[in-house]
Amino acid sequence: MSEPVEQTLPKAALVLDDEAQIGTMVCKVLSLIGIAAQHFTDPIAFLIEIKRSQPQLVILDLALGQSDAVDVIRKLDVLKFPGMVLLISGRDEATLAEIERIGRSHGLWMAPSLRKPFRSAELKARLQSVTRPEKSNPENLKAPEPEAPQTSQVDLGEALKQRWLEVWYQPKIDLRSLAVSGAEALVRARHPDRGVIQPVDLLPPAGDPLYRPLSVFVAQRTMVDWGTLASAGYPLKLAINMPASVLNAPGFVDVVRKLVPATREFPGLIVEVTEDEIIRDPDWIHEVAMQLRLCNVSLSIDDFGSAYASLSRLKDMPFREIKLDRTFVSNCAADPLKRALCQTVVDLAHRFGASACGEGVETADDLHCLAELGFDTAQGFFFAKPMPLERLLGYLAKAQNGPVCDAATIGPALRSAS
Repeated sequence: MSEPVEQTLPKAALVLDDEAQIGTMVCKVLSLIGIAAQHFTDPIAFLIEIKRSQPQLVILDLALGQSDAVDVIRKLDVLKFPGMVLLISGRDEATLAEIERIGRSHGLWMAPSLRKPFRSAELKARLQSVTRPEKSNPENLKAPEPEAPQTSQVDLGEALKQRWLEVWYQPKIDLRSLAVSGAEALVRARHPDRGVIQPVDLLPPAGDPLYRPLSVFVAQRTMVDWGTLASAGYPLKLAINMPASVLNAPGFVDVVRKLVPATREFPGLIVEVTEDEIIRDPDWIHEVAMQLRLCNVSLSIDDFGSAYASLSRLKDMPFREIKLDRTFVSNCAADPLKRALCQTVVDLAHRFGASACGEGVETADDLHCLAELGFDTAQGFFFAKPMPLERLLGYLAKAQNGPVCDAATIGPALRSAS
């Protein structure tokens, strides 16, 4: 790596920040060091001006109302912007560093990011210490080919059209307190003749275009239900399942961003993506995950262990949770190999600063094993089966009077952790 050398300061810059006062302040700081600057709050007007004036420097805030810096970075890549890009934000340094890395992966000339507030001397030092990188064009990864069409027992398209779909919830339990800490949203269909239809008889093959309207429905319904739960005194952290093909589709992050409540009471939303889908296109998932993080949405690796992802790939994923597949949780108390794998997953999750959740808990012995090994949360039939919102409210009301199960029946590990 070449040593940084002092660079000539740019003569002109464009600043994109949706807060007018901050953008004006940044322009004033730039003028103090001899750089003429123009401030924009609208990304579209900002990009039009870039095409017109070709500035030597652009400065981006991370969160931009209904857009964000990752969106703008992608468009700068399309425009083949040759100038310097500087990120500024009050966000944590890790988030700044990750989005800076995304910019470099798109071949942009990224200056070292700055946290707000900053002084003019700091800004000047940033702009003078960075060397132009060699332009790189990452190879575009092709999306996996969808599997051959199969016939679902109930057509999802008809279920969407007829409004048969419902969202049910399975509680997630904190293993330190044995209290309900969240819930996973799961789709069901209520057929007029056949009753409740399970996902296995409803969902089409992977890659089917119907997954997008289905995902929009689940996200919308879940956020409406969160409002109902919060009004009843249960502001749980909810999780939704999302195919990577939908998450990666243009504009879908905008859909999620608009649905997430702006209230401080909102604890965040979890988006669960299966391990096998994450490892197919890790670079793109990484970018989307960073965008989601900016609007208080975190990524969970679902069904972990089923795809055997390598650690070299996992270490670059900005996930906040690992959910161990039920195959490894079932009978982990009696099977030494499964117990060892459970321990490995807990250690792995905690090493990456994430939480570990055990899926498919059905016995007190397996629950005790997970708690003893250090799992943070668990869900499964031992606590409750998936249920409609009305029943979940009743379940939560009962859980308010005490733990959802008797800690004495599952040993001292839970009592000592609580």
